[in-house]
Amino acid sequence: MDNTNSTHAHTHSHAPNTASQALYAFVEHLTHERRMSEHTIDGYRRDVGNFLGFLVNHLGGEAHVNDLVNLTPSDVRAWLAFRRANDDLQATSISRALSAVRAFFKYLDRQLDKPNARIQMVKAPKRPQRLPRPVSQEIAKNLLKEVENQDVEPWIAARDAAMVALMYGAGLRISEALSLTDADVPARDILRIQGKGNKVRLVPLIPAVRDALNVYYEKRPFLSDEEGPLFRGVKGKKLNPRIIQKLIEKLRISMGLPDTATPHALRHSFATHLLANGADLRSIQTLLGHASLSSTQIYTGVEADRLKAIHKAAHPRA
Repeated sequence: MDNTNSTHAHTHSHAPNTASQALYAFVEHLTHERRMSEHTIDGYRRDVGNFLGFLVNHLGGEAHVNDLVNLTPSDVRAWLAFRRANDDLQATSISRALSAVRAFFKYLDRQLDKPNARIQMVKAPKRPQRLPRPVSQEIAKNLLKEVENQDVEPWIAARDAAMVALMYGAGLRISEALSLTDADVPARDILRIQGKGNKVRLVPLIPAVRDALNVYYEKRPFLSDEEGPLFRGVKGKKLNPRIIQKLIEKLRISMGLPDTATPHALRHSFATHLLANGADLRSIQTLLGHASLSSTQIYTGVEADRLKAIHKAAHPRA
């Protein structure tokens, strides 16, 4: 018992004094206590090392642990600005570097009792929104046709067509479509969906989607079970999402579509085509089950790009 106490005291008597000693101790902590991957640890070491290197010029000499306690958010911002200017870092890399430094300061606080709460307040730059890439209405229709005409057992073709119809015609995520049970058929005008974060929303079904669901259900070779999954694999178990992803992948290649034509792109297409045909953002937000309107607003960017392209093609002076 006495032995463990002495080792504990021993580690504390060697508490890191300089910032670089603290970085060394931090890396040891990530390696042995947190057991992070080598790749992750390298990233942390690089980013925190870069920050401490910047402080040498910024503070006029090597930083000590006590100097780190007194740093302000503007010191960290100066480093981020320096990196942006000199290393030409994009927003994603800046966010990663900042989170490494935040983790280092959390370590100083928890393990060395050197807190600096202000550093945790530095906000990462906003990442540029990557616009979803919907497929055109034409492609969505052709994709559905191809799915219906697959050279497989008729019930499987009907199943896959019903899945695609739900993603493109009702804006469902794959996981949401797969969460349907036999109690949801025969399909009614409104589908009750439990989405992300267990939020429930009501999704209206257009006749084409209702028909696709009902046709699949009639052709399906399994006994009905109110609690059981509606979409099933060949052996009658719940369908694996990979099957649908692979199917779309295969069709994408055979139809010469871009890599961006994924199952999720069908959900994007649902939203974009609704917007193009005059639906308002609030309704689309409700239909997609987005928690905040800002998630839905990305579709206005897609629509603006489309309108610009149409204008450019049609305008005599473009």
